[in-house]
Amino acid sequence: MYTLPDLPYDYGALEPAMSGEILELHHDKHHAAYVKGANDTLEQLAEARDKGQLGGLVGLEKTLAFNVSGHVLHSIFWENLSPDGGDRPDGALATALDEHFGSFDAFRSQLTTATQGVQGSGWGVLAWEPLGQRLLVTQVYDHHGNVATGMTPLLAFDAWEHAYYLQYRNVRPDYVEKLWDLVNWNDVSRRLEEAKGA
Repeated sequence: MYTLPDLPYDYGALEPAMSGEILELHHDKHHAAYVKGANDTLEQLAEARDKGQLGGLVGLEKTLAFNVSGHVLHSIFWENLSPDGGDRPDGALATALDEHFGSFDAFRSQLTTATQGVQGSGWGVLAWEPLGQRLLVTQVYDHHGNVATGMTPLLAFDAWEHAYYLQYRNVRPDYVEKLWDLVNWNDVSRRLEEAKGA
């Protein structure tokens, strides 16, 4: 069974970039709904297997992927943010960003554009792609799709309206710009080290 992780900070800790009201709703309602959806779907799959009634398998598998991916991406998102975040990374992550994007500024521009430009709901994601041994920026539509198999998300920017609309209305670019003030580069660096060692 999947469980909703606790936030690593208080609801108001990310203000003014992210209001406490949005953070509470986002975590306690939206993220919790993905956890519940994943668990409910697992139960439905088990029941369908037990009864030998797998006619709805395709729909259940799609629902499971949607909810599990939402849970995974949100779990990463909370850890990617910190009231002490911002600035730029250093060490191996900084070197890798320079190697794969040319510079930190070029990487930042690409991830910003990817996040702002998601059509509808989705995410902008920095990920490690193991076959090519490289960092890539990708757009995630809803919670899955348009992602190379095997990629490990390192930094996820939520571009769903529920992440920002109460505070930023329909101005997604302002919200994305504020996310950069919160990035926990220590967390992103740890994720890169683990992904490269996997």
